[in-house]
Formats: sequence, C-alpha cells, structure tokens
Amino acid sequence: MIEKLACSLGRNDEEPNIELATLLCKNRDTEGIREIVDGLNGKDKAIANDCIKVLYEIGNNQPELIANYVSDFISHLRSKNNRLAWGSMTALATITDLKPSEVYEKLDAVRTAYETGSVITIDNSMTVFSKLCKADQRYEKEIFPLLIQHLSNCRPKEVPQHAERIAICLNTANIKEFADVLEARKGDLIASQLRRIEKLMHKVKDLKEMN
Repeated sequence: MIEKLACSLGRNDEEPNIELATLLCKNRDTEGIREIVDGLNGKDKAIANDCIKVLYEIGNNQPELIANYVSDFISHLRSKNNRLAWGSMTALATITDLKPSEVYEKLDAVRTAYETGSVITIDNSMTVFSKLCKADQRYEKEIFPLLIQHLSNCRPKEVPQHAERIAICLNTANIKEFADVLEARKGDLIASQLRRIEKLMHKVKDLKEMN
C-alpha cells in the first residue's frame, strides 16, 4: 500500500491518499490498513504524513476500520512531526465514540496534547473530550469542566467552532453552564460568530427549556 501514497507517486497533492483511503474502505482491507498504520512508525517523514492522512480519511468514512488503533494514535500525539501529531488527534476524534474506555485510559496523554499542541490538535481534542463526556457520566464529571474552562478562555474566533464540537455532549444537566458561558462570550464576538452561536443555541433550545 505504501507504493500508492502520494509521496511514492511523486505527487505533492493529497488526492492519491484520499483515493487510497476510499479503496481501503471499499474493500474493507484490514491488512492494507495495518500496513498504513505501520507506516506511521518509519523514519520517512513523507510516508508517515501520507499514512496519517489516509487513516483519518478512513476514520471520517468508516471509523470502525481504524478503531483498534487507539494506542497507535495516542503514541503519536507527542510526535515532533506536527503533521503526525495533529493527524493522530484528528484520527482519534473519529473513533473515540467507538472506543471511549480505551481513550479515557489515556486521558492524560490527550490532555497534554491539548495543552501543548497546534491549533488543529486543539480543535480535534474538543471532539475527543466531548465524545468521552457523551459516552459516560463518570467521564463527563471529570472532563466537562475542562471544556467549559476552554470555552471561557479560548480565542474569540474559536468559540463558535469549539462550541459546535462540544454540543454533541450536551444534556439537561449541563446545558445551562454551557449557555451561560456562551452568553458571557458574546461581547467578544463579531456578527458572523454571533450568528453561528445563535444558530447552535436554537438547535439545543429544547434541552435548555427542559432544564
């Protein structure tokens, strides 16, 4: 499968990697996927970069095909190769709802990546944390305060996107705290950001009314 990667074909675009992900999904090629996962561990940075792209594209389409590789993605969150680090968080975000207990066991590693990682790493960590909250009330008790703190302090331009990611774990018990934070942040936001927040709150208004 390595020979089908963009770098192996002398290409500078992502299309070959997307096509490979589509092929692996279509054939449910578990052996081929294992080969791509192994490519994350080599010394060739270009191969690793293409492999992680293939894997999170698979995750976006058929996450169950990469769900058994939680530990592999976790191990690369601290990679010095930034593409591999944020790509691993992106992949993890696609499978956390399938393997919540396995991801929760490595929560410290995910939290460290969130605290020290790139913008894309942080974006996708919001999804990881939110899926954990949704999966188990015990996880929610520990992790939801982190999400609220983040939403209170993140850059204004991040508020709408991150609020949308967090919304998947909202329930009648936590909606008020979420809504209160967004209300407090409104003064920081421009018109387009406010519209996204208002649209989101309209979607979850039933939860708020039930509170």
